[in-house]
Amino acid sequence: MRPAWRLVALLWFVVLLNYLDRQVIFSLLPLLRRDLALSDTQMGLLATSFLWIYAAASLASGFAAARLGARRVILLSLAFWSAVTLLTGAARNPLELLAARAIMGLSEAFYLPAALALVAEFHSDRTRGRATALHQSGIYMGIILGGAFGGWMGEHFGWRMPFFLLGGIGLLYTPLLAWALPATPKARARGDLGAIDFPSILRIPGFPAMAAVFALFSMAGWVVVTWMSLYLYERFGMSLVQAGVSSTFFMQAGSFAGIFSGGWISDRWSARNTLARVYVPALGFAVSAAFLFVSGAATEAAVALAAMTAYGIGRGLYDANIMPLLCLTARPEQRAPGYGLFNFAGTFTGGVTALGAGMLKSTIGIDGALRGSALLVVVATLLLVGPIRRSVRAQAAKDHAA
Repeated sequence: MRPAWRLVALLWFVVLLNYLDRQVIFSLLPLLRRDLALSDTQMGLLATSFLWIYAAASLASGFAAARLGARRVILLSLAFWSAVTLLTGAARNPLELLAARAIMGLSEAFYLPAALALVAEFHSDRTRGRATALHQSGIYMGIILGGAFGGWMGEHFGWRMPFFLLGGIGLLYTPLLAWALPATPKARARGDLGAIDFPSILRIPGFPAMAAVFALFSMAGWVVVTWMSLYLYERFGMSLVQAGVSSTFFMQAGSFAGIFSGGWISDRWSARNTLARVYVPALGFAVSAAFLFVSGAATEAAVALAAMTAYGIGRGLYDANIMPLLCLTARPEQRAPGYGLFNFAGTFTGGVTALGAGMLKSTIGIDGALRGSALLVVVATLLLVGPIRRSVRAQAAKDHAA
């Protein structure tokens, strides 16, 4: 296997663990609520404590990858979050559980900016969309398995065992990954390399609008990830396992279809039109917004699950193009810090949204939160086809003139 694709295959399992470890807790919420006497607000804080620390750490994560090397940061992050996952299973009260989630947010924040920048470094624009799509598909698989695995393990072995098992697997995989990762190639620089700091990242053409789009879509996504299992459990009377599986499988199945088609289409189309990296996710946003609203208004489980499948397709079209879109205006050494700031924007606002949905659950319900999330995606669409499209077009003209 070529080193560029071997890298993606190895990192696919890492990002799978990354999302399994963070997602599994949501399918265990009914057990945690019973065993640790969690309130609705505390259940919202399980997401928020993770996301806000993740957001704060994301401010530094991309810069760490740029200065220390993406390979080193990936290995340290995997080992650290796997150890924290083990400790989560030993929590004895809500405070310890929330503390473990916060520390997990710190440790996991360093992975994605380093991994996506490394994938982009190994792949040219000709294959970057497909490589990103394959890597990001591990996220979807992790969310699917987190719901199914967490629900099944919770019913048969209690809520602690999933954390013990997943943490152990991550610690065992770390040395294997250190041995198997291919050597990092020389960066494909465009022009002279400048200083890497916050002002230089914020001056990337279109970057503020890209960060706002990432934040808006993350806000909607975290409402879905945090509350969908409980929504299906309470609204449609599903069992714990049914709700855990259904809340993840249908959306992620759609996401698989969306991300692979989005990566393939944008790779092929971008050879003729640079704006393909804008238009493909814009289509995804239009689909996502429409079917998020439908899922919140559904009166039958089948309608809600069909809508979440369609939402997943739209999400996949965007996820395949986040880093390739950034690569159109950012230099190689700016990509990890840039994605780190994306993560900061998305997870900080996502934490606010997840907590707010919990606090307002008795007032607007989870269905109301889903419908409100659709409006956030509409705003993101307008930013994508407006200022971001203009920035990409201007940068392409500048590169062509040079």
